[in-house]
Amino acid sequence: MPDIHARFSPSSADRLIHCPPSLVMGEQFGQESSVYAEEGTEAHSLCEYLLRKAIGGEPEDPRPGMQYYDTEMQECAEGYRDAVMEIYEQARRECGDAMICIEQRIDFSAWVKQGFGTSDCVVISSGKLFVIDFKYGKGVSVSAEDNSQLKCYALGAYSVFSPLYEINEITLVIYQPRISNYSRWSLTTEALLTWADEVLRPAAELALSGGGELSCGSWCRFCKAKAVCRKRAEENLALTRYEFANPDVLEDDEINSILAQIDDLVRWAEDVKDYALSEALRGKEWHDWKVVEGRANRKYTDDKKVAEAVTAAGFDPYEKKLLSVSAMEKFLGKKRFQEIIGCLVYRPTGKPALVSRDDKRPEMNNPSVDFA
Repeated sequence: MPDIHARFSPSSADRLIHCPPSLVMGEQFGQESSVYAEEGTEAHSLCEYLLRKAIGGEPEDPRPGMQYYDTEMQECAEGYRDAVMEIYEQARRECGDAMICIEQRIDFSAWVKQGFGTSDCVVISSGKLFVIDFKYGKGVSVSAEDNSQLKCYALGAYSVFSPLYEINEITLVIYQPRISNYSRWSLTTEALLTWADEVLRPAAELALSGGGELSCGSWCRFCKAKAVCRKRAEENLALTRYEFANPDVLEDDEINSILAQIDDLVRWAEDVKDYALSEALRGKEWHDWKVVEGRANRKYTDDKKVAEAVTAAGFDPYEKKLLSVSAMEKFLGKKRFQEIIGCLVYRPTGKPALVSRDDKRPEMNNPSVDFA
């Protein structure tokens, strides 16, 4: 099947609902792949293979042709398979004709013109619909709660299976093993359809026509136009009103405002810098800036010959050191790692970090406050 992308895709739904013009703005930039995207694609292929085997199929093993396959990917895919099978087996116990669909092509064009996508897994039983999504990334924790991407998948699945099953409850599931994130959230079919009519449809109409107003937020992270968006620039440059004042002369509410925006400011600055470099490498000349060769460390032309030469000279060219905890876990595999040295590993107290109240980590005990 050719690699066809919907203009208003489920994966971009959250951004396009918040910022409809970003669709047309982003279309001036081409599709760019990355190591992370390629790695994620391979991990999804492995998940599909293991899951199809688990339900009795005979799929072709994708591992021989994989570039990024390792023990961690295997364990993550097996964990996903087990999580999905647990949901499916429970559905079968409750409903004899429960159904599982893997890499299900879905169509939600009843609400979004030419809206389609592919859901990792859908489980359907009497009264219930599960939409399960595998995330291999570890940079951003993804929540199932009110997740627009999964709700688009749910709409497509509902359109296909509602004539066969009475569906009253929909459960969205995110399985993100590399950061131990397993998130579930449920809503009624009525709530899903109301969201589709009142939020998704009007936002899609604006986005596809190039209408609506620009809006900045966490959804900017994966926007192709994030480096050149004037609205985002204005939002971040607004911090200059503080004129780089010393923190101790700022009011509490001013510091609170700066803290709320400072991470976005840093990301925006890096995005602009990366964009300017990529444009310069394509031939664009910036008036006050030029491209130079960065600093690089010396390397051996032939490791084997270097080792032989140093050994012949009477020296030992190798050093031995213990693998790091992460490297050791990857080397042994999580299960063997726990069996062999689990009792010899501890996690020290992390360095204090100031984060938003929305962060799910528990608040640290502050000795100064306790003493006071």
